[in-house]
Amino acid sequence: MSVTLISNAQVVRPDGIVQEDVLLDGDTIAAVGDMAPDVRPDEIVDASGLYLIPGVIDDQVHFRDPGLTHKEDLHTGSVACAAGGITTFLEMPNTRPPTITVAALHEKLQRAAERCVVNFGFYIGATPDNLTELQQAERTPGIKIFIGSSTGSLLVDEQEALERIFAETRLPVCAHCEDEATVRANAAKLNGGSCYADHSRIRDHRAALIATRRAVDLAERHEHPFHVLHVSTAQEAEFLRSTSDRISAEACPHHLLFHTGDYERLGSLVQMNPSVKTPQDCAALWDALRDGTIQVVATDHAPHTKQEKSLPYPQSPSGLPAVENSLALMLNSVHQGRCTLEQVVSWMCEGPARVWQIARKGRIEPGYDADVVLVDLEQERTVRNEQQRTKCGWSPWHGETLKGWPVRTWVLGRTVFADGRVDETVRGKEVRFRQS
Repeated sequence: MSVTLISNAQVVRPDGIVQEDVLLDGDTIAAVGDMAPDVRPDEIVDASGLYLIPGVIDDQVHFRDPGLTHKEDLHTGSVACAAGGITTFLEMPNTRPPTITVAALHEKLQRAAERCVVNFGFYIGATPDNLTELQQAERTPGIKIFIGSSTGSLLVDEQEALERIFAETRLPVCAHCEDEATVRANAAKLNGGSCYADHSRIRDHRAALIATRRAVDLAERHEHPFHVLHVSTAQEAEFLRSTSDRISAEACPHHLLFHTGDYERLGSLVQMNPSVKTPQDCAALWDALRDGTIQVVATDHAPHTKQEKSLPYPQSPSGLPAVENSLALMLNSVHQGRCTLEQVVSWMCEGPARVWQIARKGRIEPGYDADVVLVDLEQERTVRNEQQRTKCGWSPWHGETLKGWPVRTWVLGRTVFADGRVDETVRGKEVRFRQS
């Protein structure tokens, strides 16, 4: 177990940004600020001019493992995370087979322990008939429900099944909220759609708002903690302002930064579920983040191959990769005046740790895990497809120059990313949740 002293960094803490030293002792943050006189670190990192933030926690990724590993797998996804400053991910259950049993959940945890260079956790997926598995599940952040289109058995649209999940389980619930009946009706009107822009007409504002209202009603009536994934509309943001403290929500970089006008330029590369909406919706989501209505920024990293994405609509699959660039996109937004660095840390580090009750993560405080990231706010780099570590090998932000990048990432006190390289021998650990 090594001891690392990070000196002269601008440390981003809940009460502000302060230049101070941080001591990593093994897998723990041992001290912040004044150091004991007998400290003898194995390495001293001079972080003058750099900012030290907690490791980013991405609470919504799809790493396609098992079953769809030609697009991504747990190792390649975690490598991309490390390069992007993400030290912990929580992965969704729509793999093949889906993670809908306790046994499948435990198999995934074992697979990740062998392959992942950052920390990890996995949701268990709800189906219309796996209530017993949901009741018995532990070692998970919570239950994922697809209240809207999904594949296989993961669509839960019947009211009786939803009522039982919210009434008879204890774990927090999160959901993909798009109303299935509305989506199908819109698709029928457009004969299934004929161009990529039709995706936002089929998965429209109404589909998102109906399902979000429905899920929040269930959570409020049953007094169940509930997290709204990937909010995409101004109407949802306005509705969420009137909900109770048991309701939390998140936004994704693609819904903050892309809109329907980008289909002409990027085509299927900005096709995802929920769909991108209007520039006015983008602005409303930023407002909701700034006023605390939305508390988390996560990627919904959902890669597909270039060949798959090049299919004509509606055969083209929905989803895009983002873990490698999400922090840089948000840091670039700091320079553009959309937010502050402290807000980025709140939304990407502290917020997800609080929402999912993740133990010892999300802050730079003594006793917390030594998951930290050095950030150079002045570094400029251009996103290039050929440099992406995600297995799919492309980014919708290809060609964009961003200002502000992670330059060194520690996971449990070990350097996993530095000098542009990922140490693929590092292994993260299973996340622990306080509710478990």
